[in-house]
Amino acid sequence: MIVLAGFMGAGKTTVGRLLAAELGLPFADLDLLVEGGCSRSVKAIFAEDGETAFRDIELQTLAEALAGPDRVLALGGGAVEHPGSRRLLAPARVVYLHVDYAEALARVGGDAGRPMLARSGLEGIYRRRLAGYAEVATLTVRTGGRAAKQVCDDVLTGLAGLPSGDPASYPH
Repeated sequence: MIVLAGFMGAGKTTVGRLLAAELGLPFADLDLLVEGGCSRSVKAIFAEDGETAFRDIELQTLAEALAGPDRVLALGGGAVEHPGSRRLLAPARVVYLHVDYAEALARVGGDAGRPMLARSGLEGIYRRRLAGYAEVATLTVRTGGRAAKQVCDDVLTGLAGLPSGDPASYPH
């Protein structure tokens, strides 16, 4: 299992799909798993139930995903804020895709499906989450100004350099 963490716009889904293809693993996006389990969009869950309820659903979905078959799993940008999620991620191989705030906004600006974009103090949220990403990270790869394929290659190289991290040994 390889888990990708980072702020919205870091490239978790794009890099995750490339990484999964390279490794012959399925790809899953935690937000899509939440939506499938609730039959509602993340935006609707935020609007109707609030962020706390969403984070609780996200935690349960993360636990189920981590207990499931090997895959590349992209987290939602705020998953690391829940202490339970950080505990679940402690033994996992977590790749933190780091993107600077300005570039993250440039990548996702105007996406109506992202409820966090409507919140005031978004830069403060970004800064607050940095510690959570660093805490859960097994490997950190910068994504700013780089092609997704280049980031994917750096992830593969970085994982291969970790103990028992030879990507060739991952199930295909």
